[in-house]
Amino acid sequence: MRKTKFYIGLIFTGMLMLSCSANEQSGQALRVEVKDNKDKQAVDVLVDGKLFTAYLYTDQIAALKKTTLYPIKTARGNDITRGFPLEKRAGERVDHPHHIGMWLNYGDVDGLDFWNNSDAIPEERRDQMGVIRNDEIKKTESGNGSGTLVATMNWLRPDGTALLKEEATFHFYAQKDIRIIDRFSTLTALAEPVSFKDNKEGMFAIRVTRALEHPSDEPIVLSDAHGKKTDVPVMDNSGVTGHYLSSTGVEGMDVWGTRAKWVALNGEVNGEKVAVVIFDHPDNVGYPTYWHARGYGLFSANPLGQAIFSDGKEVLNFALKPEQSVTFKYRTIIFSGETSKEKIEKAYAEFLKEVK
Repeated sequence: MRKTKFYIGLIFTGMLMLSCSANEQSGQALRVEVKDNKDKQAVDVLVDGKLFTAYLYTDQIAALKKTTLYPIKTARGNDITRGFPLEKRAGERVDHPHHIGMWLNYGDVDGLDFWNNSDAIPEERRDQMGVIRNDEIKKTESGNGSGTLVATMNWLRPDGTALLKEEATFHFYAQKDIRIIDRFSTLTALAEPVSFKDNKEGMFAIRVTRALEHPSDEPIVLSDAHGKKTDVPVMDNSGVTGHYLSSTGVEGMDVWGTRAKWVALNGEVNGEKVAVVIFDHPDNVGYPTYWHARGYGLFSANPLGQAIFSDGKEVLNFALKPEQSVTFKYRTIIFSGETSKEKIEKAYAEFLKEVK
C-alpha cells in the first residue's frame, strides 16, 4: 500500500487554524485518543474524552456482517448516523438493516453480495452473501488534533474462505467546529482473480440520522422509543432538514446517479447546523464517482456501478488479477455551523494537496 503523507495542520479558510503547533500554543488543539477496546471488539475514537466514533469489529452482533464506524458524532455531540438496527430511537426509519454507520463494501464481488447482507437474510439466500471480518488491529495512534487507526480485514465467502484482503487506514481529525474522517482502503486479490460487476449497491457509504433525510410525503415504517415498528401513512417532516448539493451544482435528490467530485448533505440536527461532505479522490477508479445518494438517508459514493447509473452507456466491470491491489481514498468532513460551496471547494483543494 503506497504511503501517504498527512499534515496535522489542515488549512480550511475561516474554519481551521494554520498549524497544529499554533493550535497547541493557543489552546485550540483537541486531543484525539484512538483506543482499542478489546472486550467489546471496538476501537473507540475520543475527542477530549468524548466519543467521536468507534470502529466496530465485533462478530458478536448478528446485524453486523461487516466492519463499520458507528456512531459518528458532530463537534457538538449530535449523531449524524442512524441508530437502527443497533440502537432504538423513536421516529427513525427501520428499512435496510444492512445500512449501519459508515462502511465500504459492494453488491457484486465474484457474484457475492457483500452490501445487502444482514441478519434479515433468509437461510436460503445466505450462500449468496459475503461477510467482512476484522483480521488485525495493526496500529492505533493518538495525538493533538489527529489520531490514526490501521486495520486489516478479510472479505469472506459463505464457506469462510477469503476472497480479498483489505488494509484500511483511518485518520481522524478534530478542531473546534470540524470533525474529519479519512479512509484509505487497499483491496488485494488473493490467489484468484476477483471481479466487481457493475452494480448499484456500493461502495463507500453513510446511513444518516432522520434529521438529515430529505423531507418526503411517502408512507414509511418508523420505530417508536421501544423499537417497535409503526406504519406511518402520512409523513411528519418536523425536524427533517436534509438537502444534497454536489460539486457540479446539482441539488436535492437529483444528485442520485450523477458524477461529482464531492457531495454535501446539509441540514440541522437538534438545532445544530451540519454539513456532511464526502470527497472523492482523483486516484480512485471511476473518478469523478457516481453517487448512490437517496433522500431516505443513504449517502454513498459508487465508482464501480457505471452501467447502472449511465443506463448502459458506460460499462466498467472492474476486476483484479491474482495478488493485484487497488486503493480507494475518501475524506468525510462534518462541519458544525454555517458553511458554503466556496468553503467546501477550498477544503477539497486542500485535500488534494495533502493526499497524494
